[in-house]
Amino acid sequence: MKDIKFKIGDKKYEANVVEKEDGKVEVTVNGKAYTVEVERETPKAKPVKVQVPAAPKAAAPVSAAAAPAAPQAPTAGAKTVNAPLPGNIVKVTATVGQAVKPGDVLVIMEAMKMENNIVAESEGSVSRILVQVGQTVQSGDALVEIA
Repeated sequence: MKDIKFKIGDKKYEANVVEKEDGKVEVTVNGKAYTVEVERETPKAKPVKVQVPAAPKAAAPVSAAAAPAAPQAPTAGAKTVNAPLPGNIVKVTATVGQAVKPGDVLVIMEAMKMENNIVAESEGSVSRILVQVGQTVQSGDALVEIA
């Protein structure tokens, strides 16, 4: 319920507005009630600016071993560290063979304009790195295996 006082020319009005069901509103102006159907404008979506990273400078060819391979079955006994949300890989801090303990940062990924440290959840040795810098990952994608 909302009370409104307004003036048209020299004449003063008092109105009471009560929202009803089905998008209708009951407006009482100077004691006389009116049922009004209100059209509500849908707010326009604001344009989103997307920054496209600059093309990387020419670098030495990537060897087949460094390129991300097609998804493979996890190594027996290995634990997979997965992406918690969609994002882009900005840094891989782990190396194959590196000993890690819970909390050690393995990968840094950007998601929703924030950098997120992806950490080891268990102790072990990094057996495979399944992503590379610049790669886009989805929630649940495997990033690193720890054996």
